[in-house]
Amino acid sequence: MTVRKIIVLFLSMQLLSCSELQKVVNQLPIGGALTQEQIGNGLRQALDNGIKNQVSKLTAKDGFYRNELVKILLPEELQVVDKGLRKIGLSSLADEGLRAINRTAEDAVKTATPIFINAVKEITFNDAKNILLGEQNQATLYLESKTEKALYGQFNPVIKKSFSKVGADKIWTNLISKYNSIPFVKKVNPDLTDYVTSEALKGVYTMIAVEEKGIREKVGLRNTDLLRKVFALQDNNK
Repeated sequence: MTVRKIIVLFLSMQLLSCSELQKVVNQLPIGGALTQEQIGNGLRQALDNGIKNQVSKLTAKDGFYRNELVKILLPEELQVVDKGLRKIGLSSLADEGLRAINRTAEDAVKTATPIFINAVKEITFNDAKNILLGEQNQATLYLESKTEKALYGQFNPVIKKSFSKVGADKIWTNLISKYNSIPFVKKVNPDLTDYVTSEALKGVYTMIAVEEKGIREKVGLRNTDLLRKVFALQDNNK
């Protein structure tokens, strides 16, 4: 920012109301030689990288189950089932149950890309400014705010169907029946669809945040000229 702009901003602070001052700030360029469109496109590239490089990993076999960042564990009320089965020598059955619910999440995430693409296209310049100069996961938070409701609606029926497809429904019927046959335990009969849907969403946003953090912190991950230029603005404003 030039000395002249700093003086103008200082005088504005003395003379304008808060709302008027915000309008002035919003009009000040942050991009130097970059256009507003280039800044927006740079943020879109960063999010596209997150979707391509990280979310795609979740759709592979055991993409959730073997990733400790996003592995879906049992809800608290069912952890007693897992522990109870392992105590009586049924660890393999417990592992099979966990693998099955993670497998349903893999199926659901395969449907996410079109929703993400539409949300990324909608980034405005004001969005881009806030994202670029925001927290390390600001782009991820933006994407979450724009896609969470649609993704939940997309994931839930897929997971429900997938429980049957991958045999998770039968596995869990068997698993819970085994647990309920243990003397003196409190019987359980959970519906896991809503829980797994929510956990799958968390996993998706977690992996996008991993990519975003990398791009913000490591110049080497800025794999296009535009990414390097746009995120250099972030570096200069730290």
